Amino acid sequence: MLTMLGILFAVAPAVIWVTIARTRPVGFAIGGALLAGASLLVCVQQGWIDVPRPDAHLVFTALAPLLIACGAGLEGRHDNSPPPKWLSRRNGAIGFLGMQFTLTLVAGLLYALMISEGSDAPSSKALPALPPGITMVEEGTSCGSGGCWRAATVISEDGRSRPEIIRELGLQQEDCRASGWLLDWRDVCVGARDNAENVIIYARWDY
Repeated sequence: MLTMLGILFAVAPAVIWVTIARTRPVGFAIGGALLAGASLLVCVQQGWIDVPRPDAHLVFTALAPLLIACGAGLEGRHDNSPPPKWLSRRNGAIGFLGMQFTLTLVAGLLYALMISEGSDAPSSKALPALPPGITMVEEGTSCGSGGCWRAATVISEDGRSRPEIIRELGLQQEDCRASGWLLDWRDVCVGARDNAENVIIYARWDY
């Protein structure tokens, strides 16, 4: 159900453009660009492209109306007398795109407010990829006064020591990177620690 809603959200601007396009050259060019953007957004929704989903939705819903407005402006150079029916369709398109952008902006602001509370932990994707010979045996999340984090216990299948495992993972020092572009201002930090029995890899938020 959520997948279908995501696809409908992504293709809605292209459908809107089909209803108001008046010339083939501009119509195909703008329509193709909108479909390309919709395809990229669906890839983000499905996790095939690893970028922040809330930011991607906000950027898409901001750029799609601008692209449609540019297309309508280009078409206006070739036809200065649009039919009355087109004007009503245009007004409906403006209303729909405005509503879509407003809903996305509100949802984005609610998301930004939610993450500011620090009650969530990074996803499993934030943990580093394990090289051959190193296996994860346990994973979970924990929370404390500094927020929440995700941790996993890893072991070596070929007898490597704990310091060697940490060197193999490249986590002698904690590594931090940006989590998002617009709505998520946090950094996700990844590191490893030796608890004298096992190697624990973790991912945490840095505010």
